[in-house]
Amino acid sequence: MNLIVAVDENWAIGNGGDLLIRIPNDHKFFREETTGKVVVLGRKTLETFPQGMPLKNRTNIILSANPDFQVKDGIVVHSTEELLEELKKYRSEDIYIIGGESVYRQMLPYCDVAHVTKIDRRYQADAYFPNLDELPEWKITADSDEQTYFDVAYQFVKYERI
Repeated sequence: MNLIVAVDENWAIGNGGDLLIRIPNDHKFFREETTGKVVVLGRKTLETFPQGMPLKNRTNIILSANPDFQVKDGIVVHSTEELLEELKKYRSEDIYIIGGESVYRQMLPYCDVAHVTKIDRRYQADAYFPNLDELPEWKITADSDEQTYFDVAYQFVKYERI
């Protein structure tokens, strides 16, 4: 199973229910990586999407503790156990965990590959991703050259569980 995330220098991922920064190349990478695949996200993350609707051309599985929550064009599950059962229907390499913070933390133990956009800046934040550089079971297996968006440097880094 994969996860895909953009983090700043402190492994922050969001503030006030929104992304820290929107980098077009990062969004392009996300689209290329997840189109035609299965994305797993929380209800709060879904609410940040245009019109609060699931992403097109993907199977969207939304984790929500609210038993009455439903969404058009999405599959809603209500627990990690129910999610893991639903995910058995798909190939592990086609599954991408896409946030937010609590979903990443719940699902990290089940992931083998992490696609991390590392942004060379610190932002005001209230949501964080676990620092994979401090976890001995995760190793960098690929990275891109440093890129820039205006004055913001970033790079794409692939981590794999060893």
